Amino acid sequence: MAEKNRAAGEPGGAVLARRARIIRTASITALLGNILLASLKIITGIRAGSLAVLGDGIDSSIDVLIAGMALAVSRIISRPADREHPWGHGRAETVATALLACILFFAGAQLILNSGTDLLFGAKRAVPSAAALFVTLVSIAGKLALAWSQYLFGKTAGSPMLRANAKNMAGDVILSGGVLIGVGLSRFFNIGAFDAAFAILVGLWIIKSAVGIFFEVNMELMDGSSGSESYRLVFDAVHSVEGAGNPHRTRMRRIAGLWDIDIDIEVAPDLTVSEAHAIATQVEGAIKERVEGVYDIMVHVEPAVQDQGHKKEGYGLSEKEFGNLGTGDRERRHKG
Repeated sequence: MAEKNRAAGEPGGAVLARRARIIRTASITALLGNILLASLKIITGIRAGSLAVLGDGIDSSIDVLIAGMALAVSRIISRPADREHPWGHGRAETVATALLACILFFAGAQLILNSGTDLLFGAKRAVPSAAALFVTLVSIAGKLALAWSQYLFGKTAGSPMLRANAKNMAGDVILSGGVLIGVGLSRFFNIGAFDAAFAILVGLWIIKSAVGIFFEVNMELMDGSSGSESYRLVFDAVHSVEGAGNPHRTRMRRIAGLWDIDIDIEVAPDLTVSEAHAIATQVEGAIKERVEGVYDIMVHVEPAVQDQGHKKEGYGLSEKEFGNLGTGDRERRHKG
């Protein structure tokens, strides 16, 4: 017997539609802000002769691509499920985030290669002009505002893509701070090589961000779940419902930041279908009360068999992996 339900108080499709609207607003904000900052830094970097400022501008232009990508993704994930995508289109956000990591890695590597070549072969760099300092200060202020806005949008929507973008923009603030130091040292000591050296550091920072984003999104692509707290909450929920016991073959995966949960439970073998259905429904409600951001739940009901252990499941997790019972409702056990 299988029971399916949607997120508490709101159907899964409505949740994704609301998230899509928030992502769209966040994307437009990031798109306009980064177009302005990228244009300022690239033009100033070329005219002022600063590789570090130019690299910072390239990083911001990548943010423009990210915002455009997010805008396109917001349209895709709002589409309802269809024959080709019965789970909906939420994973488009995950794929886009992985693509973002690849783009960031390539841009960082290219910047390191260009700047490293100048230093390795002793190419003489001109000292950047004062305009490079001014535009970098403007960039720091602008990136702080954009990072904060993306963080708030991402928290409201529960979007890993927006949170990754907020993290990327927060890193850009540190990156621009490094550029400011590099340009300042070049002007103070009248040595253009400082600018190229800090451009390499900028590239390394971009690569570090790319790798971090990739490993984070890879967990979702592999249907994984970091940590055990979410599973403990699910087990607690099962034990809070009288008549439900032995939660096993439990699987939790993320779809666009929302939980899709499958779980098997045991009930007394002499219950009617209606009675077992009522217990499964209570389990769904208890899970939704404890676990935030549930998109879909499937509860499979099995008859409890006394004194007979379960064979090892081919997939899914049981309480044995997390130290027997959950932490919140130990006193309530299966009564069947």
